[in-house]
Amino acid sequence: RYDTMKLSVLDLFKIGIGPSSSHTVGPMIASARFIEKLLAAAGTTRIARIEVALYASLAWTGKGHATDRAVLLGLSGERPDSVTGERIEDIVSRYEREQTLVLPDGTVLPFPPGDLLWLR
Repeated sequence: RYDTMKLSVLDLFKIGIGPSSSHTVGPMIASARFIEKLLAAAGTTRIARIEVALYASLAWTGKGHATDRAVLLGLSGERPDSVTGERIEDIVSRYEREQTLVLPDGTVLPFPPGDLLWLR
């Protein structure tokens, strides 16, 4: 019964970053979960390189919809519902300067643009 059910706006919508949530929120969460599980399983001593392959619509339109930034943020351990604009700019600026990825535990890995594959 609708009259006894209490819903919040957050039950209907997710908090995230844009410009297109399907190209940012999903890839960011997937990247964050991946790195979390990888660090738990392997630790950073066994990680030398990370390569990301994007397929289908993420590969075709992801560049214009900030999928690359979302993946970078997720691999850095950020989540769409908690990352701040300042943190986004810090991570992206560092990446543009150094082409490195800083994992959630502080480990720095090379992450050249060629390690993000747009497989159309």
